[in-house]
Amino acid sequence: MGIGRLPFLGYINVQISVLITFYNDSLFISSAEMRSSPVCLSTCFLALFLAAALAAQPRKPIDVPFQKNYVPSWAGDHIKYFNDGNEIQLYLDKYTGTGFQSKGSYLFGHFSMQMKLVPGDSAGTVTAFYLSSQNSEHDEIDFEFLGNRTGQPYILQTNVFTGGKGDREQRNYLWFDPTLGYHEYSIFWNSYLLLFLVDNVPIRVFKNNKDLGVRFPFNQPMKIYSSLWNADDWATRGGLEKTNWINAPFIASYRSFHIDGCETSVEAKFCATQGRRWWDQKEFQDLDDAQYRQLAWVHQKYIIYNYCSDRSRYPTVPQECSRNKDV
Repeated sequence: MGIGRLPFLGYINVQISVLITFYNDSLFISSAEMRSSPVCLSTCFLALFLAAALAAQPRKPIDVPFQKNYVPSWAGDHIKYFNDGNEIQLYLDKYTGTGFQSKGSYLFGHFSMQMKLVPGDSAGTVTAFYLSSQNSEHDEIDFEFLGNRTGQPYILQTNVFTGGKGDREQRNYLWFDPTLGYHEYSIFWNSYLLLFLVDNVPIRVFKNNKDLGVRFPFNQPMKIYSSLWNADDWATRGGLEKTNWINAPFIASYRSFHIDGCETSVEAKFCATQGRRWWDQKEFQDLDDAQYRQLAWVHQKYIIYNYCSDRSRYPTVPQECSRNKDV
């Protein structure tokens, strides 16, 4: 069992070997084939959905209103609320962006949001969902969505900071248009690994490589943040594409503000429970075979930059890359 295994009907369990075969045959094809063939596209997404179901999230995210877990952190007048706070929109104009943060700080758990990104010409904008601690040697876990010109795909950048050190960027395209509807982005974090997921599909894993001398975020509680802001000095083509303010306001939408973690209202060591929390159980200490196949599919088809492969930046491969399946 891997991260996020849910109990399934016996019928599904006995079909695992068949599904994996189907998954292998269907998904490892070119993105050009997917775009050109409606039949192939349907088959690919069916296989991806079924494979994700075999490794679904540990607990189904609970839809709760924004105000249960979050508060505005800056420019609160640029946040609009709908459906009693079950859905919100962040607004970016030429004067300011905006953001929000969790009320509590957490050490380990599962955190997710459903997001619909800025549509149309979003060049220069960044929409972020991340966890971060609050000191100079901070830990941070980032989803950053880099806007682009109309017709060009969004880029998803992930990064991991430990002890104030980041520079572990990976960049991916997505297998869908993130502006057309809501999609779920989640972070699973325990003392063994960090897992980034998109619609339950793992796109990146960062393991606890303390034995290799690589720091891991295991003792600094983090708050959860999201923001929409102008970053046209770097976000799109390294800053060559600037934000077109004629298109303002830029709007990102959110719902399903799920938090299932250990809140550190007491000493942080209370959260280091050595196996007593569900996320520390053995089945959540590594990915299973199906999830590694999904991860490989994402890396083969959609990754466009990986710090582990950047020899001009890192002549020697960073120690964690092999164990994290990044090389």
